[in-house]
Amino acid sequence: MPGVDIDEKALVIRAGAGDTDAFGKIYMRHLDAIYRYVYFRVQDSKDAEDLTEQIFLKVWEALPGYEDKGYPFSSWLYRIAHNMVIDFHRRQKFIQPMPPVEEVNWSSEAAGTLEQLIKTEELNNLTQAIAKLPDTQQEVIILRFVEGLNHDQIATIVQKSSGACRTIQYRALAALQQILDGEKAGVL
Repeated sequence: MPGVDIDEKALVIRAGAGDTDAFGKIYMRHLDAIYRYVYFRVQDSKDAEDLTEQIFLKVWEALPGYEDKGYPFSSWLYRIAHNMVIDFHRRQKFIQPMPPVEEVNWSSEAAGTLEQLIKTEELNNLTQAIAKLPDTQQEVIILRFVEGLNHDQIATIVQKSSGACRTIQYRALAALQQILDGEKAGVL
């Protein structure tokens, strides 16, 4: 919708000028997506909450210097989140394995308990497999399939070409398939 972009541009300009209400609206629009992105990258809800808070503080501080370069504003937000996640990992002595998915929001209440358990187990396996990928592959997969961004937006965030992002995605999906096939073979 074109109106949404114009509205967001106006909010960004107002927030950059110090309008806290405009910043609050930006915050509410992007909070869930940024948190979700950070959670998948740091694998811990408390760390994700803390980092998300720090990201939006940094956004508030950097907004007066924000320049619209023709990319969606969300690309700039994800770039800040990306940099903060990298800093977080640099400070960590080791990366913890991704925790199992404890709660899943099922769209169909009619699904049986067995079906829910199978879906939860499959989601846990996929989450753990993603955690085994190299950082760049993890990031591209999360941005593309969890956040639903297109290749151009991802390219802006990871500072690579759109073609490079497609290649990273292809390799990540192939690696995920190998990891998941290997886990299935190990179970049998």
